[in-house]
Amino acid sequence: MTKSIESSISVRQKVTALLDALCNGLYEREEPVHLSLLASIAGESIFLLGPPGVGKSLIARRLKYAFLDGTSFEYLMSKFSTPDEVFGPVSIKKLKEEDKYERLTDRYLPGANIVFLDEIWKAGPAIQNALLTILNEKIYRNGEEDLKVDIRGIITASNELPPKNANLAPIWDRFLLRLEMGNIKQFQNFLEMITDVNDVYQDDIPDQLKLSNEELENWSKEIDQIEVVPEVLNTIQLVKVKLAEYNARTTSGDPIIVHDRRWKKIIRLLRAAAFLNGRKKVDLMDCFLMHHCLWGSPSQKVKIREILTDAVAKHGYTMAVNLTMLKKEVKEFQEDVEKEIKITHIVNEEQLMSIEDEYFEIEKEDNKFQGVYLKINQYRQLTIEGEMVTNFYDENKNLVNRIRASKGKQNHTIVINHDSKQNIYKLTTKLIDKSEVIMKPPHDILQKHWDERYQKLTAFIEKQIKNMSENTPEELNGLNKNLFVEADFAEIVKKNFQEVESSLENLKLQLEKLQFSYTNV
Repeated sequence: MTKSIESSISVRQKVTALLDALCNGLYEREEPVHLSLLASIAGESIFLLGPPGVGKSLIARRLKYAFLDGTSFEYLMSKFSTPDEVFGPVSIKKLKEEDKYERLTDRYLPGANIVFLDEIWKAGPAIQNALLTILNEKIYRNGEEDLKVDIRGIITASNELPPKNANLAPIWDRFLLRLEMGNIKQFQNFLEMITDVNDVYQDDIPDQLKLSNEELENWSKEIDQIEVVPEVLNTIQLVKVKLAEYNARTTSGDPIIVHDRRWKKIIRLLRAAAFLNGRKKVDLMDCFLMHHCLWGSPSQKVKIREILTDAVAKHGYTMAVNLTMLKKEVKEFQEDVEKEIKITHIVNEEQLMSIEDEYFEIEKEDNKFQGVYLKINQYRQLTIEGEMVTNFYDENKNLVNRIRASKGKQNHTIVINHDSKQNIYKLTTKLIDKSEVIMKPPHDILQKHWDERYQKLTAFIEKQIKNMSENTPEELNGLNKNLFVEADFAEIVKKNFQEVESSLENLKLQLEKLQFSYTNV
């Protein structure tokens, strides 16, 4: 591994200053500029979709100024374009003197560092085939030799997607980043843009900010060393599964197809993003870059954003600490304990029987007073100590009597004061089955086993809590300052982190209560 480029902070500072300089004089074009530089440093390509006049070629021309001694090649494709115009003319001298078919590539695409190809879908098959190896392997087949090209970034653009009836799927798949561009939205930015007299095509980037070949080579080695942490790998795996599920049930005829090569390139892009942000690890915030890598048509972008957001919000750190399995283990532990220390008996219990959920019935064997029903709410107001006037009803629920009454000392009885005499009556009841739990202490051997199980689970939870606490500064501080991802996504990452921390604390408390329950029977 090369010497650590002064410090990771200095990398971020330089890239931040470089991006600010590249965006100087541009309006609402920060995202394509940032992503184009990221793609170039990662060694990947980007496709810009948008109408003419929204700055697609301007971004490519500005990007070349980010590199020392950077050369650019720009070409507007048409159905009449020839390989000579893109890759260079055939060397007549080589052909005559050495009988070799080679092209002079110095001032053409194979000899450039930054390439911009406009209206890419109009290129003919001969140009497309040569581009495939350049995009994927950075190799141009020049006659009998394989020429290693030093292309740092390839920006392609069009006002349309590749026609579905054309055989353009292989070259379309080579463009890792895909971005839609439109007109300026903010009116103030629009006014400033049309009145700005500065030449945005001029190279105004200070030399100390430009990236040299040596620097880029060192950075490339550093990028390869960036750690892809478990929560990121789990999120990518989950997104892949969710895409497959979506494809299985969609009826739109427009599945989201992502092949293995693209996933591998995505990892390289995430590593580059983490490195340029001054980190040694990819984090969940970087995962939102996949939003620009997975769609095949603009109509898919909403669904991809939904899948990504859901994966991070619900499963990001959850999967990293294996929270689902942990919850399952704690639940099984609790079930084992309760099964052993709690003995459930079914007993018969006498309970008042209600009539139409409004009345209780009096079991009368005499005719001392009229009435066989009283209202439930009135009975519940009665006390043993004092009497109160109570309404009584006949079999048809008609009010037929008002007599002073009180609750009896025995369960489910009423004392009725009639003719200056106290008469005790029982209310109609029914028998119901009721569960009664009896606690019993566990055997010493079993309790020892439970203690070991408790200590093991608690130690694991405490380790996860400590790990999250110690990683908090690196993981969460500055999430909204990611150079390549919208700041709005930061709240999704923070929320998931906090929910996992809270869940771990709750599981720890649940285990403590469980241990107390079986040690204090």
